[in-house]
Amino acid sequence: MSGSYRAAALLRTGTPGDVDAPPGTEQVPITVIEPSRTARGGIIVLHESRDFTDVLTEFMNSLAAEGWIVVAPDLFYRSRGTGPVFGAELFADVAGCFDWLRGRGVFGDCIGLLGFDTAGTAAVLAATDSPIGAVVSVAPRGIATPVAPDAEALAAVAPRLRAPWLALFGADDPDTPAAEVEELREAAAHASVATLLVTYPGLHHRPDRPAFDILGPDDDVTAVDAQTRIFEWFDSHLR
Repeated sequence: MSGSYRAAALLRTGTPGDVDAPPGTEQVPITVIEPSRTARGGIIVLHESRDFTDVLTEFMNSLAAEGWIVVAPDLFYRSRGTGPVFGAELFADVAGCFDWLRGRGVFGDCIGLLGFDTAGTAAVLAATDSPIGAVVSVAPRGIATPVAPDAEALAAVAPRLRAPWLALFGADDPDTPAAEVEELREAAAHASVATLLVTYPGLHHRPDRPAFDILGPDDDVTAVDAQTRIFEWFDSHLR
């Protein structure tokens, strides 16, 4: 099957981090975009909305055009809340997507994880629990203080990362102060995997935001560079 469609991924019984745990009966709804050619791997996209914006859909299609099967779980299906889940529920949903991709013939080290804002925070936390091949976070919040009661501060968990991590920040983003980003950079340096934290001028570093299409010449260069880094990070680490 190719193109975009809806499906469901079975959740594991027991501990989500146990890759040998059998599937249960609970399912996480997923949106899938498949490439038109043989897939080279898979990207799990965590997002904060029940509906995809046109810009986010276009970005996901761009990932698929590069040969990735893109899987986006519905993080709100349990409570229909207004933000992504954290803790055990987050780990379970990511593990379900991971297993769904493996069922499609994708090797575990060829599966990446991508998140934006607090979903970018969720991506980091999931990368400390699941054997993901690579992870990218765009503007992840909660660096010094957890964003939710069942989350941890990123500066505390960064040394425990199990996958190469790329993080993109905007210098003028009040949710990610420069001093905290520097603290996070130092913490991530203690991880046993490759990490790279990049700060861009202003705020136009978000390929999932409508502003990505309405930028001045300088901002356009920033946005294109941010998207290029995301693609290259997955190209380099998902093999």
